[in-house]
Amino acid sequence: MTGLSRRSGRVQTTWLFFLGSVVLFAGLFVLLAVDPTRWFDAKRSTRSLVVYCAAGMKPPVEAAARRYEQEFGVQIEFDYGGSNALLAKLQVNRHADLFIPADDGYVATAREQELIREVLPLARMRPVLVVRTGNPKSIHSLDDLLSRNLRVAQANPQTAAVGKVAREALERLGKWSALESRIVVTKPTVTDVAIDVQLGAVDAGIIWDVTVHQVPGLEVIAVPEFESVFARVSACIVNKDEPATPALHFARYLAAGDRGLQEFRKEGFDVVEGDRWADQPNLVLIAGSMLRPAVEETIQEFEHREGVTVTRDYNGCGIQVAKIRIPNTRVDAFFACDREFMDQVSELFGDATTVSTNQLVILVHKGNPHKIRKLRDLGKPNLRVGIGHEKQCAMGVLTQRTLREDRSDDVVMKNVKVQTPTGDMLVNQLVTGSLDAVIAYISNGATHADRLEAIAIDIPCAFADQPFAVSRSSEYPYLTARLLEAIRSRESRARFEAYGFTWRGTAAK
Repeated sequence: MTGLSRRSGRVQTTWLFFLGSVVLFAGLFVLLAVDPTRWFDAKRSTRSLVVYCAAGMKPPVEAAARRYEQEFGVQIEFDYGGSNALLAKLQVNRHADLFIPADDGYVATAREQELIREVLPLARMRPVLVVRTGNPKSIHSLDDLLSRNLRVAQANPQTAAVGKVAREALERLGKWSALESRIVVTKPTVTDVAIDVQLGAVDAGIIWDVTVHQVPGLEVIAVPEFESVFARVSACIVNKDEPATPALHFARYLAAGDRGLQEFRKEGFDVVEGDRWADQPNLVLIAGSMLRPAVEETIQEFEHREGVTVTRDYNGCGIQVAKIRIPNTRVDAFFACDREFMDQVSELFGDATTVSTNQLVILVHKGNPHKIRKLRDLGKPNLRVGIGHEKQCAMGVLTQRTLREDRSDDVVMKNVKVQTPTGDMLVNQLVTGSLDAVIAYISNGATHADRLEAIAIDIPCAFADQPFAVSRSSEYPYLTARLLEAIRSRESRARFEAYGFTWRGTAAK
């Protein structure tokens, strides 16, 4: 009996340990399923990030990285060099997570070659002519370099952004060849040029204005040739198979006005305003109901990739405009069903981008049992017709305009039994047999193509454009602009077209 009890105790202990392990594993699985960002939180303390960074950006970027490492425990590894040299390295091996060149020309090239995805603006800078403090050679203009036997250092235009930008500016003025004859040494980075001038190895050099703050002993000579020449600095997310969420998290930190951009400002950069920092931002998107099926999957992918949340508010655009006008209503973007509703609140938003066009159609049951061919047929006796509410949605406004244009408003309105704020509500009543026909967008019937058919309304005003605009009061204007980029992507375009929308403009890469 004693031996049996001991063996039973050991069996029970083993069994309980096994059950405990199963429960723990199940708990972790549920946690990750409910909130996948928890996985990112857990991994942030162990995952390192690799940044290809132009040498002139080193002080602010490294200072921001050290702050980031302290806050989130993520190691940031840097590879510094000339912008073009780093681009060449990226073309061979996408080992980096971020690419920070010193001019947007390299960003454009990287985009064309699909080496990068998101681009987060940081700051801008301009080339300047520098000499040693005290100006021992009395250099007062660029022409002094061209007319006297002076020694000039230049960053290699083939590897460094400042060399490329300076050369292009002077070529436009017809002065590059003359300056090139005075160059006695070509350096791989802007910092190397600054040090040569500081040490007196050369009499002058062309560097970034911000580099003067980084290397002591230099004096700027104001030259009109560079007054309107600027280079834009951006943090670019490298296009690779690994999840981009950690890289985007650090890039958002760099581009935040109250985080990374503080370090750029200290170094004399002309910084962008930047988004407010938040570990996991929440965007508020107010949109017309008919856009929901076309954008939902794209928004979910955007949330997962960026590590953010997007609160979606779908309703009729008339209702949405009234909501937006309520003081202190939080909204980061408005995606309207029709340009007219965007125009009603245009003062609250930046420039609107038209994403798509949707067509107004007559939706009927499969086989068209009532033989409806045109708008006027909706006035047949005993038909039950549904339309959008003119005061509550863009579809309702467009419907009334179309009926008046067709001169069939009197006969059709006699049969209207239902007016709703959304097309989906009309379609649901049509599918359940409560209505015989509805006037709605072609996209509203896309999910019931097996039960419904659409009759085109061939009137020019039966088409509506769908504009997207970022709120002027948004604390995350750049993040919201990236949401628009996602909505304009090739993948998103395919989803819009699958629901019957007509695409407008070129899809963003």
